[in-house]
Amino acid sequence: MVSFASLLVLCSAAVAFATPSGFGNATESHLDRRATITTSSTGTTNGYYYSLWEQVNSGVSMNIGTGQYSLTWSSSSQDVVAGVGWNPGSAKVITYSGTFNPGGNSYLSVYGWTTNPLVEYYICDSFGTYNPSTGLTHKGTVTSDGGTYDIYQTTRVNAPSISGTATFGQFWSVRQSKRVGGTVTTANHFNAWKSLGMAMGSFNYQILATEGYQSSGSSSITVSEGGTASPPGSSSAPSSPTTTAQPQPQPSSGSVAQYGQCGGIGWTGGTTCQAPFTCKVANSYYSQCL
Repeated sequence: MVSFASLLVLCSAAVAFATPSGFGNATESHLDRRATITTSSTGTTNGYYYSLWEQVNSGVSMNIGTGQYSLTWSSSSQDVVAGVGWNPGSAKVITYSGTFNPGGNSYLSVYGWTTNPLVEYYICDSFGTYNPSTGLTHKGTVTSDGGTYDIYQTTRVNAPSISGTATFGQFWSVRQSKRVGGTVTTANHFNAWKSLGMAMGSFNYQILATEGYQSSGSSSITVSEGGTASPPGSSSAPSSPTTTAQPQPQPSSGSVAQYGQCGGIGWTGGTTCQAPFTCKVANSYYSQCL
């Protein structure tokens, strides 16, 4: 999605990545007041776009307000991606606050898609027990909004997307020092990706997303557009990001740690799990050391 997208969704990659919200049995709706949903759906409420996607419609509850959502999930959903934002997205300055309580493999990210080319992207500020960048190609770093993010890229092959089953790029910026709340100057990441040859297309939806893969947890997030992108006393305009390119080859073998990906269609990384874990098949595109 996404990770998680190895289905799905979130992650293509070394983690479970999110399947795009709006795929499959999602429906469009308009909410005029706070509402609770428990199955996959998308829509708008008071000017904000919301999206809930579940691999299995079970064990998830999302309460939606104006620019706000609260989510609880359990492992019975297999994979869930939920959030509030905009459709279409853009190079926004996004401010958010709230709580994130992951009980396993979970991510808190600015999440979205572009088309022509088709790209799934994450700007990940926090995660649970598993680093979603594990096994991905490390491209470099970008410094933005008071932190340094590692940049990763992978390719999802014959995976679910907003355009149906397709092959597409998946881009990640993963913050080295986790946080929950602050400003995300998305243009800094988009420009850094571009400078590293990671081309994006026309924006589709963009949300501040919580993703949980085979895990349980809760989050409560409020999101808005705008904010202070620079430290007090400096210019309020977003500064150019500092980008460092550090290309590395993808792994081809090796011992995989607990929760790491160990197989699936298109996977080129390690396939042997560290003892006492074994490689468990989740679906055709994703196997994990458990």
